[in-house]
Amino acid sequence: MARVVPLFSGSKGNAYYVGTAAEGVLIDAGRNCKQIEQAMEANGLSMKSVAAVFVTHEHTDHCQGLRVLTKKNKLPVYASEGTLSALAARNCLFEGGRTGVITSELALGNMLVRRVNTSHDAAESCCYQVTAPDGKTAMIATDLGYVSDEIRDALSACQFAVLESNHDIEMLRTGPYPYPLKKRILSDLGHLSNDACAVELARLVSGGTLRLMLGHLSEQNNTPHTALQTSVAELARAGMRFKSDYTLDVAPAYPTVKSVIF
Repeated sequence: MARVVPLFSGSKGNAYYVGTAAEGVLIDAGRNCKQIEQAMEANGLSMKSVAAVFVTHEHTDHCQGLRVLTKKNKLPVYASEGTLSALAARNCLFEGGRTGVITSELALGNMLVRRVNTSHDAAESCCYQVTAPDGKTAMIATDLGYVSDEIRDALSACQFAVLESNHDIEMLRTGPYPYPLKKRILSDLGHLSNDACAVELARLVSGGTLRLMLGHLSEQNNTPHTALQTSVAELARAGMRFKSDYTLDVAPAYPTVKSVIF
């Protein structure tokens, strides 16, 4: 059975495994090689099952382990053309390594990976929708300035979705970040707030996407409890009952044994 395994999530690093125990892909490699390998092992997964790494964008928390991980495990890297160029400029790709541009969809083994463009302050950021061998689909959608119609449509076609719930707006506004950084996070090129995420989750559940996870929480401007309660309250206002009408988890910032079958 296919599952999503949140290896790491948050401002210090992001990596997700999507697939079966025998076949899957990594979405981002935002921790070092050893940490990612250990997190895979803790979840009963082998690096030999990874067909490729798909990178959403070139920010450090999404690619810091990419060069060593892909060189050691002989893995290809796929991303948008802009992201690949930015990764190369930052020396995140090893010389002679296999890379490929994903423009729309890419069949890889028995899986299909679809690129969905995102609004973020990066070269050419995107997120990915992954269809498993059994035909079920999951999507990891983080680092969003806002939820576009393209992202919303792609999410609504999934059985499982990870959606960014980065910050509590009041915590961010009253917190220690300098004003330019606060402005960037709150902009259409920044990150999705708890409130904005909650509204989208209500739409998803009403449309039939019932297995959900909150991702990329800020350690400084959010807490797992705050993010979860914001979404649960919004869904309750829409008449949807937590753990009855839908499931909702929080992706961990640090490695743990946690996966969701979809």
